[in-house]
Amino acid sequence: MNVSQLQTSDYAQFYSNYIAQASDEFTLIEELEISLHRFIKFVQDIPLDKFDYRYEEEKWTIKDIIQHIIDAERVFSYRALRFARNDTTELPGFEENHYVNEANGNQRSIMELLTELSAVRHSTLYLFKSINKDQLLNIGIASNNPISVGALGFIIIGHQNHHQRIFEERYL
Repeated sequence: MNVSQLQTSDYAQFYSNYIAQASDEFTLIEELEISLHRFIKFVQDIPLDKFDYRYEEEKWTIKDIIQHIIDAERVFSYRALRFARNDTTELPGFEENHYVNEANGNQRSIMELLTELSAVRHSTLYLFKSINKDQLLNIGIASNNPISVGALGFIIIGHQNHHQRIFEERYL
Protein backbone atom coordinates (compact mmCIF):
# COMPACT_ATOMS: atom_id res chain seq x y z
CA MET A 1 0.00 0.00 0.00
CA ASN A 2 1.12 3.55 -0.79
CA VAL A 3 -0.08 6.62 1.08
CA SER A 4 -1.94 7.85 -2.01
CA GLN A 5 -4.22 4.80 -1.73
CA LEU A 6 -5.69 6.09 1.53
CA GLN A 7 -9.12 7.69 1.45
CA THR A 8 -9.93 10.76 3.53
CA SER A 9 -12.48 8.57 5.33
CA ASP A 10 -9.58 6.37 6.55
CA TYR A 11 -8.54 8.88 9.22
CA ALA A 12 -9.67 11.94 11.16
CA GLN A 13 -8.80 15.35 9.75
CA PHE A 14 -6.35 16.10 12.58
CA TYR A 15 -4.10 13.30 11.24
CA SER A 16 -3.90 14.82 7.75
CA ASN A 17 -0.67 16.67 8.59
CA TYR A 18 1.03 13.37 9.48
CA ILE A 19 -0.39 11.59 6.43
CA ALA A 20 0.91 14.42 4.21
CA GLN A 21 4.43 13.89 5.57
CA ALA A 22 4.61 10.27 4.43
CA SER A 23 6.22 9.71 1.03
CA ASP A 24 4.24 8.15 -1.80
CA GLU A 25 7.50 7.00 -3.38
CA PHE A 26 7.58 3.82 -1.28
CA THR A 27 5.15 1.27 0.09
CA LEU A 28 4.18 1.35 3.75
CA ILE A 29 6.64 -1.43 4.63
CA GLU A 30 9.47 0.17 2.66
CA GLU A 31 8.87 3.57 4.22
CA LEU A 32 8.70 2.13 7.75
CA GLU A 33 12.18 0.69 7.15
CA ILE A 34 13.67 3.68 5.31
CA SER A 35 12.33 6.30 7.67
CA LEU A 36 13.82 4.53 10.69
CA HIS A 37 17.32 4.55 9.19
CA ARG A 38 16.94 8.12 7.97
CA PHE A 39 15.81 9.30 11.41
CA ILE A 40 18.58 7.50 13.31
CA LYS A 41 21.23 8.91 10.97
CA PHE A 42 19.73 12.38 11.38
CA VAL A 43 19.72 12.15 15.20
CA GLN A 44 23.27 10.79 15.32
CA ASP A 45 24.44 13.95 13.51
CA ILE A 46 22.89 16.28 16.11
CA PRO A 47 25.50 17.95 18.35
CA LEU A 48 25.53 16.42 21.85
CA ASP A 49 24.73 19.71 23.57
CA LYS A 50 21.39 19.91 21.75
CA PHE A 51 19.79 16.76 23.18
CA ASP A 52 18.83 18.47 26.45
CA TYR A 53 17.96 21.83 24.85
CA ARG A 54 14.48 23.38 25.13
CA TYR A 55 13.67 26.21 22.74
CA GLU A 56 11.11 27.47 25.30
CA GLU A 57 10.91 26.76 29.02
CA GLU A 58 7.99 24.31 28.97
CA LYS A 59 8.85 22.59 25.66
CA TRP A 60 10.19 19.06 25.42
CA THR A 61 13.85 18.26 24.80
CA ILE A 62 14.98 16.22 21.81
CA LYS A 63 15.31 13.21 24.13
CA ASP A 64 11.76 13.76 25.39
CA ILE A 65 10.51 13.91 21.81
CA ILE A 66 12.28 10.69 20.83
CA GLN A 67 10.67 8.99 23.84
CA HIS A 68 7.33 10.47 22.71
CA ILE A 69 7.85 9.03 19.20
CA ILE A 70 8.52 5.60 20.74
CA ASP A 71 5.43 5.75 22.96
CA ALA A 72 3.17 7.03 20.18
CA GLU A 73 4.37 4.30 17.81
CA ARG A 74 3.49 1.68 20.42
CA VAL A 75 0.00 3.15 20.79
CA PHE A 76 -0.58 3.39 17.02
CA SER A 77 0.76 -0.13 16.46
CA TYR A 78 -1.49 -1.53 19.18
CA ARG A 79 -4.46 0.11 17.51
CA ALA A 80 -3.39 -1.35 14.16
CA LEU A 81 -3.11 -4.82 15.70
CA ARG A 82 -6.58 -4.63 17.23
CA PHE A 83 -8.25 -3.35 14.06
CA ALA A 84 -6.32 -5.69 11.72
CA ARG A 85 -7.57 -8.61 13.78
CA ASN A 86 -11.12 -7.29 13.35
CA ASP A 87 -11.50 -6.22 16.98
CA THR A 88 -14.32 -3.66 16.95
CA THR A 89 -13.77 -2.38 20.48
CA GLU A 90 -13.52 1.41 20.53
CA LEU A 91 -10.12 2.49 21.83
CA PRO A 92 -9.51 5.61 23.94
CA GLY A 93 -7.08 8.39 23.15
CA PHE A 94 -3.92 8.98 25.13
CA GLU A 95 -2.60 12.12 26.77
CA GLU A 96 0.84 12.61 25.26
CA ASN A 97 1.94 15.17 27.87
CA HIS A 98 1.29 12.70 30.69
CA TYR A 99 3.26 10.03 28.85
CA VAL A 100 6.25 12.37 28.36
CA ASN A 101 6.16 13.51 31.99
CA GLU A 102 6.13 9.93 33.27
CA ALA A 103 8.62 8.44 30.78
CA ASN A 104 11.63 10.50 31.89
CA GLY A 105 13.13 10.31 28.41
CA ASN A 106 15.38 13.24 29.18
CA GLN A 107 17.14 11.12 31.83
CA ARG A 108 18.12 8.45 29.29
CA SER A 109 21.08 8.32 26.94
CA ILE A 110 20.51 9.10 23.28
CA MET A 111 21.88 5.70 22.27
CA GLU A 112 19.46 3.93 24.62
CA LEU A 113 16.55 5.88 23.10
CA LEU A 114 17.64 5.14 19.52
CA THR A 115 18.11 1.45 20.35
CA GLU A 116 14.61 1.30 21.80
CA LEU A 117 13.17 3.17 18.81
CA SER A 118 14.81 0.64 16.51
CA ALA A 119 13.43 -2.29 18.52
CA VAL A 120 9.92 -0.81 18.52
CA ARG A 121 10.09 -0.10 14.78
CA HIS A 122 11.22 -3.63 14.03
CA SER A 123 8.25 -4.92 16.02
CA THR A 124 6.01 -2.55 14.06
CA LEU A 125 7.49 -3.85 10.81
CA TYR A 126 6.80 -7.47 11.74
CA LEU A 127 3.25 -6.53 12.67
CA PHE A 128 2.57 -4.76 9.37
CA LYS A 129 4.22 -7.58 7.41
CA SER A 130 1.66 -9.93 8.99
CA ILE A 131 -1.24 -7.76 7.83
CA ASN A 132 -2.68 -8.47 4.39
CA LYS A 133 -3.97 -5.85 1.94
CA ASP A 134 -7.60 -6.39 2.96
CA GLN A 135 -6.77 -5.99 6.65
CA LEU A 136 -5.03 -2.67 5.88
CA LEU A 137 -8.49 -1.39 4.96
CA ASN A 138 -10.10 -2.45 8.27
CA ILE A 139 -11.45 0.52 10.17
CA GLY A 140 -11.82 0.86 13.90
CA ILE A 141 -12.62 3.68 16.29
CA ALA A 142 -9.79 5.30 18.27
CA SER A 143 -9.99 8.64 20.08
CA ASN A 144 -13.67 8.79 19.02
CA ASN A 145 -12.74 8.77 15.32
CA PRO A 146 -12.66 6.14 12.58
CA ILE A 147 -9.19 5.11 11.42
CA SER A 148 -7.91 2.39 9.11
CA VAL A 149 -5.03 0.04 9.78
CA GLY A 150 -3.15 1.41 6.75
CA ALA A 151 -3.63 5.00 7.92
CA LEU A 152 -2.16 4.07 11.30
CA GLY A 153 0.99 2.81 9.57
CA PHE A 154 1.40 6.02 7.61
CA ILE A 155 0.65 8.10 10.72
CA ILE A 156 3.59 6.38 12.46
CA ILE A 157 5.85 7.49 9.61
CA GLY A 158 4.39 10.99 9.29
CA HIS A 159 4.50 11.57 13.06
CA GLN A 160 8.22 10.75 13.11
CA ASN A 161 8.84 12.96 10.04
CA HIS A 162 6.88 15.78 11.67
CA HIS A 163 9.12 15.72 14.73
CA GLN A 164 12.27 15.54 12.62
CA ARG A 165 11.15 18.76 10.91
CA ILE A 166 10.51 20.33 14.33
CA PHE A 167 14.08 19.41 15.31
CA GLU A 168 15.40 21.11 12.17
CA GLU A 169 13.27 24.24 12.57
CA ARG A 170 13.38 24.85 16.33
CA TYR A 171 16.22 22.89 17.90
CA LEU A 172 19.16 23.10 15.51
